[in-house]
Amino acid sequence: MNRQVIQSEENKIGLNANALKLIAIVAMTIDHLTWTFMPGFDQAALPVLLHCIGRMTAPIMFFFIAEGYHYTKNLGRYVKRMFLFAILSHFAYALCFGGTFIPFQNGMIFSQTSIIWSLMWGLVALAVAKSEHPRMTKAVKWLLVIGCVLISLPADWSAAAPMAILLVGLNRGDFKKQMLGIFIPVALYAAGYAIFFDVTYGLVQLAVVLSFPFLYAYNGRLGKWKGMKWLFYIYYPLHMTILGLIRIFWLN
Repeated sequence: MNRQVIQSEENKIGLNANALKLIAIVAMTIDHLTWTFMPGFDQAALPVLLHCIGRMTAPIMFFFIAEGYHYTKNLGRYVKRMFLFAILSHFAYALCFGGTFIPFQNGMIFSQTSIIWSLMWGLVALAVAKSEHPRMTKAVKWLLVIGCVLISLPADWSAAAPMAILLVGLNRGDFKKQMLGIFIPVALYAAGYAIFFDVTYGLVQLAVVLSFPFLYAYNGRLGKWKGMKWLFYIYYPLHMTILGLIRIFWLN
């Protein structure tokens, strides 16, 4: 029996899913506010520190996409919901960060859409890897998982997101392997970030480790308030839309 389940059965000590998702929301808001009011790869201590805090968000997202797969009663509906969320969030992401509504129009390959796109394909990759369908041979699974990773490349957190979700889901019950499954893809992502964008901010990505103690405290419980899932679905595109409007009409 895995550690999370043991904790959830024996006691309520620790952080439930709602608390962890709230931490992710706060860290994400700090990160996006910093990008809005201190744009670019500012090397000053304050923005670097704030962006390090913001790196706590993605690992919590990765973790709970994998948890969501484990607990969902309708995988198809879960994937469809993520797809619609990814489409909606794409426009908010472009507005917030000054991107283009039509991907690749700016000649860039990376950061063309939000992390929700890569999270969705991470969910699909995990479902493929866990599939017991007789036609899902190992070769087919490998090809489909590679496809999920490649199609995630243009999104925020790029291929790191589906790889991390896959490794977290496949190692459910072994916390150390789960965290290693997050860190290794992020380390690769950090190297790419340093090469294509900025060395300092490449190293900033490694601050994902700040989330590990909080994830370790996860007690396996959802939390009393059932609306947290929908709060995140609403808050993510809404706050980026507001920040995008601030950037356009106030800061420019």
